[in-house]
Amino acid sequence: MIDHVSIQVRDLHASATFYEAVLAPLGLNRFVDREATVGFGRKYPEFWLNSRPDAPPEPQNTGTHICLRAPDADAVTAFHAAALAGGGQCDGPPGPRKAEVTTYIGAFIRDLDGHKIEAVFFPKKAV
Repeated sequence: MIDHVSIQVRDLHASATFYEAVLAPLGLNRFVDREATVGFGRKYPEFWLNSRPDAPPEPQNTGTHICLRAPDADAVTAFHAAALAGGGQCDGPPGPRKAEVTTYIGAFIRDLDGHKIEAVFFPKKAV
């Protein structure tokens, strides 16, 4: 349904380094590295960082978040740990969460600019 997502970051180098570690457990690698943009993905760039040094921090109350699929529950935990080690903030620790249809494993973080990012894994069996 959605082909790719891009977010604006104040410090492209710092954010690219942060996301390189955070996205690796999810199987996303750096594909594109340009002066003002960096793209990560599995087979093609799906998650873009765009440099905007004057961007204000993402408001904490917008309700907007980006959710990325993880290959397993351990990857969700590794995503969260890498984010905290890289200067991100916990916005919901790894663990089971009830959704409309099923229970899943998820973790929420705030990146260096305050963007809310989630990693999610849907086990075949309910948690």
